[in-house]
Amino acid sequence: MESKITECLIFLRMFACFIYFLTHTCPTVKHSLKYFVTGSSGVPNIPEFVGVLMVDGIQTGYCDSSSKTLQPQQDWAKKLLENNTQQRDWYNKKCFEDQPKLFKDTIFSLKQQFNQGDAVHILQMIEGCEWDENTGEVTGVLLYGYNGEAFMDFDLKTLTWIALKPEAVITKQKWDTDRLRIKHKENDLTNICPAYLKMYVDHNKGFSQKKVLPSVFLLQKTPSSPVSCHATGFYPGRAEMMWRKDGEELHEGVALGEILPNNDETFQMSVDLNVSSITPEDWRKYKCVFQLCGVEDIVMKLNEAVIRTNTEENIRKVVVLVLILGAAVGFADYKKKKSE
Repeated sequence: MESKITECLIFLRMFACFIYFLTHTCPTVKHSLKYFVTGSSGVPNIPEFVGVLMVDGIQTGYCDSSSKTLQPQQDWAKKLLENNTQQRDWYNKKCFEDQPKLFKDTIFSLKQQFNQGDAVHILQMIEGCEWDENTGEVTGVLLYGYNGEAFMDFDLKTLTWIALKPEAVITKQKWDTDRLRIKHKENDLTNICPAYLKMYVDHNKGFSQKKVLPSVFLLQKTPSSPVSCHATGFYPGRAEMMWRKDGEELHEGVALGEILPNNDETFQMSVDLNVSSITPEDWRKYKCVFQLCGVEDIVMKLNEAVIRTNTEENIRKVVVLVLILGAAVGFADYKKKKSE
């Protein structure tokens, strides 16, 4: 009888360990390749065409119609372009021939369609793909904005365009008839983009496999403000942050911020805790926890003595990498809603 009980206990321990393993594995590894492109007219002293390449949220390449030169901005990307003439030729054609002409013609067509004059007009595009390294799943995105508003979306399933505002319906109907362009876009999003992304991840894997731990601070603007646990300088950009009370993760009174890029290939994020209803004697029960897959958790106790005040704005400054001109508020709004 005792041996049976012992066997059951051993089994239960093994089962508990198995469940723990299942629930504490590293998060899914997703990679992304995005092109952020802006075409403009009527804007003096600014290139009519600007292209930015982002790999896993890091600015990797740049080109514009004024410099006429590809500008890789990571060491691995520079080496890749030096050794891969096919890549170099493809980007030269895209940056200095195909896309500038397409954007110029499209802006001209939209100005005529909307009976607009020669004032400032801006056409923006986000094109790219995401690849789940674990499942192999690939998703594509192609989105246009015009004069700061979401304008047109491409549906990869139906291979049709989706008008995002009533004024875009005429353009949608016109673009839907261009089957050759649609065929090219389908190939770009489902074949070329994922192949390039996998190549870039492979070339960058030396740095991608590194684990860079962040500096973690407690910040508070005023005594009545939430306490912000801020982590900056970590890599890769797949991390988790939370507040715990007596070891239990909190959700009420907690606001988790987005993971944002720094200008040195690392990332930052914050999680805020509303402390207005927490008594001073209970502060010691609260801890901020930063988790990066494969390394030990960083734990910061809620302690008034280590809180930095009046510095939140300085520490939270983020280098804005995406495009120019600041006209894309509505456009970015739509992109965020779409991703949700």
